[in-house]
Amino acid sequence: MVDSIQLSRVAVVQAGSTMFDTQATLERMHAHCAELQRQEIQLAVFPEAYIGGYPKGLDFGARLGSRTPEGRDDFRRYWQAAVEVPGSETERIAGFARQARAHLAVGVIERAGGTLYCTVLFFNPQGNLLGKHRKLMPTASERLVWGQGDGSTLPVFTTPVGKIGSAICWENYMPALRMAMYAKGIQLWCAPTVDEREIWQSSMRHIAYEGRCFVLSACQYLTRADCPPDYACIQGNAPETVLIRGGSVIVSPLGEVLAGPVYGKEAVVVAEIDLLDTVRGKYDLDVTGHYARPDVFQLRVNEHPANAVNFNLEPSD
Repeated sequence: MVDSIQLSRVAVVQAGSTMFDTQATLERMHAHCAELQRQEIQLAVFPEAYIGGYPKGLDFGARLGSRTPEGRDDFRRYWQAAVEVPGSETERIAGFARQARAHLAVGVIERAGGTLYCTVLFFNPQGNLLGKHRKLMPTASERLVWGQGDGSTLPVFTTPVGKIGSAICWENYMPALRMAMYAKGIQLWCAPTVDEREIWQSSMRHIAYEGRCFVLSACQYLTRADCPPDYACIQGNAPETVLIRGGSVIVSPLGEVLAGPVYGKEAVVVAEIDLLDTVRGKYDLDVTGHYARPDVFQLRVNEHPANAVNFNLEPSD
């Protein structure tokens, strides 16, 4: 006998970073996780680049053919605010997951040598780091400061809450990436972002309806007051200036908005979901199953790490 209802409480946390001060951001995250525990949340998604920060409005001193010393200093302090995976900061986030007794998907800036990655980390309620997803394609000027991920970090985790995976911000506009995630059976699509535009809402509803999955999109709410005095962003220095206005939302497998979007403030946006709605949705649309045409279209996914240097390889014949 299959249960007709599998209820969970899920949330997206709309919050901003304290720019270039990761310890302060972690303190803010701690407070949000206490609220998650109070509301008995089983899965929560935090925004893109939440730990480490999204430096909206900075140009890092880059012009075609030149870079400035000031821009290099901005990158230096951005690098210092990033986290190693695993590392002391990830251990602290793991403690937050244990405290909240929840699965967490958290946007971080990951430091690996001299390169930064926009990454999502996944934790279970026992405080284990399940794995990570690195953003495959940074957008526009993001490519000045972030490297590209590869196919080795495209996980979908099977958990008691459901099958969880992530696409970060404009990755959600990559049809091939979406198809790969659908093929892995994703049920809880985590979409951390800083995209505050109205059209983002249309995209979240489309993905939910296309994939017949729940979409949980967490966007930052960031003001100029969250940044240091010497933060030379193009938006100006008025503390009340909103740099990222939010828009966090939760959508059902039939494209219905269950909670949000919320703008103009920090918030924990909550919905109660029935995981079996993903099955009900696929009754008439399963884009990698009965609604696919593999005789016409096929997708090939390379999940091998793309390392610049490989040591200790077996000699070729």
